[in-house]
This record gives sequence, structure tokens and C-alpha cells, in this order.
Amino acid sequence: MQTSFLTTFSETDIQSTQPAMKVGLLATITPEGIPHVTLLSSLMACGPAQLCFGQFTEGKSKQHILANPRAGFLIMGLDKNLWRGKAVFTHSMKNGPEYDYYNNVPMFRYNAYFGIHTVHYLNLISHTGKSPLPMNEIIFAAVKTMVARKLGQKMGKQPVLNNWTRAFVDKLDNLKFLSYVSTDGFPVIIPAIQTQSLDSQHVLFSTSVYAEELQAIPPGIPLAVFNMALTMEDVLLRGKYLGIQRVGGLKVGVAEVDWVYNPMPPVPGQVYPPVELKAVKQF
Repeated sequence: MQTSFLTTFSETDIQSTQPAMKVGLLATITPEGIPHVTLLSSLMACGPAQLCFGQFTEGKSKQHILANPRAGFLIMGLDKNLWRGKAVFTHSMKNGPEYDYYNNVPMFRYNAYFGIHTVHYLNLISHTGKSPLPMNEIIFAAVKTMVARKLGQKMGKQPVLNNWTRAFVDKLDNLKFLSYVSTDGFPVIIPAIQTQSLDSQHVLFSTSVYAEELQAIPPGIPLAVFNMALTMEDVLLRGKYLGIQRVGGLKVGVAEVDWVYNPMPPVPGQVYPPVELKAVKQF
């Protein structure tokens, strides 16, 4: 799939990315240089060359962009049209038109946790333009991935992915996205809905859809795999990308997972490796 890039949002783009009911993903970079992906339904284009998102919980993505402002983004509407690109964080505001907008949208105004208290802004570098999710190709890729998963030799020796996580990743109608840091220093997000688990330590995906982008991912680099359901459940996996291999006789991309994170509010946290519980000694 050939990808071209634009440097501004059209008025139609801006209007199409504003509905609260959508998928908004922001890819940031950890202090260790590893990609991190966060679900931000408030993410939208708020000008011809600007994006913004509202904050109501404390999360890692906000910490990351303060240290490294380079970010990748994906916005997908309920009509399965999406925009992908890269941007640079510039500043935050606790007032202004976007702040007022967020706090008057029912989804955020009546948020079960908190209202939007800060709006973060990013300057657009480039984006792919509006493009439909290629569902027919994704279904074919999911079938190929499933065959490889069923026939492939299990390699995992560590229980990185528990039974709930494996079942969640393997559910075909859940959404999955890959992210890695490209050579220009920006994180990239690629739809990879066909992704499934091979065993308790590896995930795999056919490269027959978004083939050019998936085949260009360098082996050996850190790879993030964001998994989500439209019920707003999600889980983030990270690990080493092992490149394209033959599994069950089929060529697929394979990643060895070594880190699992629960991004869901109200209390996001690391799942694997297990975090030692410490007693509270001061109140």
C-alpha cells in the first residue's frame, strides 16, 4: 500500500476528527527510546497544522512528550476512515477554546473520573490523508495469521501473556496497532488488526496488508503492540521484533514480548514483569 504525505489538514479533515466517539492513538517515546502507545479519544485536528488532546488522568504519554516531543498519531472514525502521521508537542493550556470545547462535550463533561483539566497541543509534521481501513485485505491477513498460529511451533518458555491477554489479542474483531521508532526519530503507528498470539511469549501477524510498511520494520528493534476493543478495554505489549519468519509454512512478522501494560483507568499499571507489592507505611 503506497503512502503519500500531506503537511496540512483540510477543513473536512478537521471536522471529521472532532467527534468524541472515535479511536485516537498517540505514540510517544520512553526515556529508553522505546515506543509507547496511548488511547486518547479526545485526540483531534484543531487547525490546519495542529492537533490537540485533553487530559483527565495522569499517564505515561504526558510524561514522555515533555521529555521527547516527537510523536506519532492515528485517528480513526466509526466509518473506519483513518488519518496517520507525526507531530511535535509544543505546549499545554488550562483554558482557551479547545478547553471549553472538551468540557462541553457530553463524553468528557460527564466523565466518570474527572473533567478535562489540561489541553496539550502538537504541531503537525505530516499525515497520510484520509484513507479507508482495507477490511477485505485485513480479513485475508487475519486468516493467514490464524493458520500460521495453529500450525506454527510454539517457542515461548516464559508466561509473559496470561490467558486473558492471549484471548484478548486473539479475538479477531479487536483492533491492534504496531508502533516502532523510525530512523527519523518519530514513532510510527501501523494498523495490524490481524495480529494474534503464537504462544505465551510471542505474537505474530501476516504482512499481506500494509505490506510495504510492515516489511520495512527493521528486525531487532523494540516494537509496541496496542490491542483494544470497542468496549474501551485495552492492553499494551512491548518486546523485540524478530523480523519476518516462516511460521506454519507462512511468512509472518514475529515479536517476542517481554513487557505487558494495562493502560486502562482509573489505575493503569505494569502487568509483566510482575511488580512487587509494597506495604504502605505512611498515610
